[in-house]
Amino acid sequence: MKEFPRFMRNLAMRHWAALLLLIAFSVWGAILFARHRSGENSPVDRIVITKGAHALSTFRAGRLLKTYRIALGQNPVGAKEQEGDMKTPEGVYFIDGRNPASDFHFALHLSYPSAADRERAAARAVNAGSDIEIHGLPNGHSRDDFHPKTDWTAGCIAVTDQEIEELWRVAPVGTVVEIKP
Repeated sequence: MKEFPRFMRNLAMRHWAALLLLIAFSVWGAILFARHRSGENSPVDRIVITKGAHALSTFRAGRLLKTYRIALGQNPVGAKEQEGDMKTPEGVYFIDGRNPASDFHFALHLSYPSAADRERAAARAVNAGSDIEIHGLPNGHSRDDFHPKTDWTAGCIAVTDQEIEELWRVAPVGTVVEIKP
């Protein structure tokens, strides 16, 4: 049997190497695509809260990922005007902090009050308030105690403990949070 010339053997080896690389990259791409499609633990870039619908929705690249049922401030209609009014603010904010030792399981702190919120409050000679968060239930309470049957917060947005753990994993500091009426 005649042996192939050396350059042909080298060419065949290169084709096998290229084929193996192609297979490896295909498998790697499929894994990444599957993780991206599932959205599990992938960062969101926007959260939209619709107060009237009692809904918090997460988005990535404009695509709706998940919607949660929420509880709001005890006086949910209208935008927050001042400290102690029990209203949830309305506007565009961002997550500016995370508190794993919150009195409410976990808490994602929002950038409220904005400059516009402070100006409106100053024009009325009142304090705009602060410490608005997306948080879980008060430590020691279960979902069946009251959530989401009623609006019970002092102006924050509340979800269940399991839901805040999900949001904690996917909503980094800097995530835009839009709160609509």
